[in-house]
Amino acid sequence: MAFYRDETRVRKADPHNAFIETHAPGTKVPHSGIYRCINCESEIAANAGDPLPPQNHDQHPKHAGKVEWQLLVYSKYN
Repeated sequence: MAFYRDETRVRKADPHNAFIETHAPGTKVPHSGIYRCINCESEIAANAGDPLPPQNHDQHPKHAGKVEWQLLVYSKYN
């Protein structure tokens, strides 16, 4: 779970496919932000265009199933 120091600067997102889609290890990050593995719940910060961590990332327990990354926090400038 992502933590925030100042919740007045955080907005809840409208439903958007970016938060629903899951991404395989090694695929290019579509949106900069924080991604969570939906099976082991590890979180990583990722920049758009960079590859997501591979299946064998250190935090992922073997019993947790496959790694599937999902956008948790969308980083956007306004």
